Amino acid sequence: MTDTDTLFDLSGKVACITGASSGLGRRAAITLAAAGASVVGIARRAEALDSLCAEIGPKAAGVVADVANRESHAQLVGDVSAPFGAPDILIHAAGVNTRQAADDVTPEGWDQTIALNLSAPFFLSQAFVPAMQAKGWGRIVNFASLQSTRAFPGGISYGATKGGISQLTRAMAEAWSPQGINTNAIGPGFFPTELTAAVFDDPARADRNAAQTCVGRNGTMEDMDGPILFLCSDASAFVTGQVLMVDGGFTAK
Repeated sequence: MTDTDTLFDLSGKVACITGASSGLGRRAAITLAAAGASVVGIARRAEALDSLCAEIGPKAAGVVADVANRESHAQLVGDVSAPFGAPDILIHAAGVNTRQAADDVTPEGWDQTIALNLSAPFFLSQAFVPAMQAKGWGRIVNFASLQSTRAFPGGISYGATKGGISQLTRAMAEAWSPQGINTNAIGPGFFPTELTAAVFDDPARADRNAAQTCVGRNGTMEDMDGPILFLCSDASAFVTGQVLMVDGGFTAK
């Protein structure tokens, strides 16, 4: 019989979370630390990382870096592994949404979006995978979106990356799951984060989005805890290559 007390226990595991300075990345770091993992957050803002580490305590460390800069990944592997060892869990929560309409998309905005939202999750994973392969265990969680399957106004470059994340997740699962490294993605609905500030700053718009869900409300940070813990633990041992929509049924309605 499965020991349910240990199914979600992350004691002894090391988790690395990009975009850990705020929003769902920060929440993921706090959740995994509460489950017993040592966590290393990556972000560009040192003050926000310091705040995260102060909240979690000695089981947390921060690394200031821009994960979109692929030339820094080799150095980043060493910096992330220094505090607690090589990560067993890698969560790609860093992202950007330029919200440029199709007619206004610039090459700079397009390249920035692709580099951070799509290229970084693959190449950073590729850099960390050898240590996971040596252990025969790993968990990689990408961040998909409602825009992985839906077209939103002003979301052409963002949506392209999030559609790509869905296929990237399947391809990474095909490549690395035989070595015990499961790759899945979470597709959040509307949660109050920096990326969705424009939505939640407009109460009428936020209410319309809530009405489009099956449960009749937008997400809260607590709604992300169970899904992220599931995908990062032994509970998801036979789950890989999947996109789990945590959207209150928005995409089902």
